[in-house]
Amino acid sequence: MNKVTKDILKKVYPLRPAESRKYDFGLLLIIGGGEFYTGSPALSAMAAFRAGVDMAHILAPKRAADIVAGFSPNLAAFPLKGDWLDKEDVPVLISHAISAKSVSLDKTAIVIGGGVGRSVETQEALADFLQETDSKIVVDADAIYALSKSPLSIKDNPAIITPNIHEFFILTGKKVDGLLIEEKAKIVQEEALKINSTILLKGFVDIISDGKETIIDETGTPYMTVGGTGDTLAGICGAFLAMGFSPFISAQAGSFVNGKAGELASKKFGPSMTAMDLIEEITNAIK
Repeated sequence: MNKVTKDILKKVYPLRPAESRKYDFGLLLIIGGGEFYTGSPALSAMAAFRAGVDMAHILAPKRAADIVAGFSPNLAAFPLKGDWLDKEDVPVLISHAISAKSVSLDKTAIVIGGGVGRSVETQEALADFLQETDSKIVVDADAIYALSKSPLSIKDNPAIITPNIHEFFILTGKKVDGLLIEEKAKIVQEEALKINSTILLKGFVDIISDGKETIIDETGTPYMTVGGTGDTLAGICGAFLAMGFSPFISAQAGSFVNGKAGELASKKFGPSMTAMDLIEEITNAIK
C-alpha cells in the first residue's frame, strides 16, 4: 500500500514568487468552540499559521471568542451572539464565508466542528450550514455528527472529513476497529466514494482516501493521544485547502506535517507533550 512520504512537502511548499500578496496563500475560517472547549479553534488557527496560511479568522460563541482573542495577537476572533452555536448564527456564518471568498479571490477554506458541541440546537445549526455552504471545507469532530444525518450535503464541495474510529462509525455505520489496515483502507475508500469527499481516518496509522486512491501515513507517536492534536490536524489540513491544493493532497500533507511535528515534540517532552508543543514543532517538521 502506498505511503505518504516527505516528498508531499515539495507539492505544498513551492517557491513563493517575489510578487506574492496577502491571501495568495489562503484565508482560513474556523467555526468552533463553545462554553467548555474554548481552546479548540485557537489550536486549529495557530497550527494553520505555522503550516503557512496567510490569515485565519475564528467564528465562535462569545465566551470562546473572547478567550481566544487573548491567546495571541495573531488570532482574529469574531464573537457570535450566544453561549453556543444555534440556527440564528447560520446567516452570519454564511455571510462571513462569502466575504472570505471575495477578499481572498477564492483562496479560502473552512474548518468546522472543533469543540462546538452536540446539543440539538447546535447540531441543527451545523447541519443547516453544511447544506448551505459551497466553500471548501474540513469537517471535524462535532460537525461529523451533524454531517452523518445527511452525508451527501457536501458532495459538491471540495471536502475533507477527519473522523476517528468512533466518528467514522457515526458517519458511515461501519465498524473498522480491530480490522487489518488493508481491510480498513478498503472500507474508507468505499465510503469516500459514496459521499464524494476525502476521508482522513485518524489512528496509529492514518488512512486517507478520495474514493479513487487510498494512501496511508505512518508518522505520529502514541503521545499524540493528548487532547488538541485533532484540532491541529484539522487546522493544518484547512491551511493547505485554503492555499488551493486538492482535498486529497491537503489531507496527505496535513496528516504528514501533524504527525511529524508530534514526533518531534514527543522527543522533547514525552508524556508531558501538549498540542501547543506540537504546534511549535511544525516549523521543524516542514523543513
